[in-house]
Amino acid sequence: MSTAAGRRRPATIHDVAREAGVSRGTVSRVLNGGHYVSPSAKAAVDAAIRRTGYVVNRHARSLITGKSDSVAFLLTEPQERFFEDPNFNVLLRACTQALAAQDIPLLLMIAGTEDERRRNLRYIEAGHVDGVLLVSSHSGDPVVARLHEAGVPVVACGKPLGQTAKIGYVAADDRDGARDMVRHLHASGRRRIATVTGPLDTPGGVERLAGYRETLAEVGLPVDENLVATGDYSRASGEDAARVLLERAPDIDAVFVASDLMAQGVLDTLARAGRRVPEDIAVGGFDDSPAALSSRPSLTTIRQPWDRISTEMVRTLLARIAGEEPAAVILPTELVRRESA
Repeated sequence: MSTAAGRRRPATIHDVAREAGVSRGTVSRVLNGGHYVSPSAKAAVDAAIRRTGYVVNRHARSLITGKSDSVAFLLTEPQERFFEDPNFNVLLRACTQALAAQDIPLLLMIAGTEDERRRNLRYIEAGHVDGVLLVSSHSGDPVVARLHEAGVPVVACGKPLGQTAKIGYVAADDRDGARDMVRHLHASGRRRIATVTGPLDTPGGVERLAGYRETLAEVGLPVDENLVATGDYSRASGEDAARVLLERAPDIDAVFVASDLMAQGVLDTLARAGRRVPEDIAVGGFDDSPAALSSRPSLTTIRQPWDRISTEMVRTLLARIAGEEPAAVILPTELVRRESA
């Protein structure tokens, strides 16, 4: 399989068929799922593919099947947030690995601005991907509705808010995780428990705040709105929120923070204010991201099962691409005790 110029030419399906001793049609059936092929013939084709180094021409296949054999990871956040928040990188890596097991490439798309949304939606609606893993959608974001109207299979990370379309999603049990953290803080003797919420147009922001409020009522503590500050999941917003809380309520003795990255910002502000953690103020986070381990002190937090979330997102999306109905999957969280609370 060399050209006249001495360069090795790519192996073709004909080369594989000749090497395996089968017809071109048999090779084609193996490449398209192995239906109506005997185990011995499939084994011969697989071995021939390895020996010849044959690689599927995805463009040619897409012209025949009408599918791209690729999936988009669409993040509806500003580009800088992708590099700052470790959760996105963890999720992207795990989804890439889950799709690689199916020999499906994953395209990263960031749509944090109107221009980025327009370009990415135009690309997706043109059929260049078979489905979308949607990450960090906000209430009122038109992306979900546009994809649904275009008939593009979508699975969201977290329950989409304010959507009339039936969209599949995979989520950690944010509300129950928040309950576990507030119960833990209360059980350790804390009675002035504040919270830093995530954005209240995201499912995590809404559900974690709801869990916080429900658990305060459950243990007989008043829900004081002065003890609630809102962040945007960034470290800087955690710093700002902690300053607001200390000004409003200097007597707080615990803070439940809706993300580990924001919790790092809370720890920064408390250190500058001369408040010891956990002696003066206990701090609990959410995610169990790398930020929890790099914090000083190390962060007590709620673990999201990122590997399972990624695996279920991919499984659910591939099922949607195959024609199944949208499904919702909610996974349990886990309290992880470390030094901060």
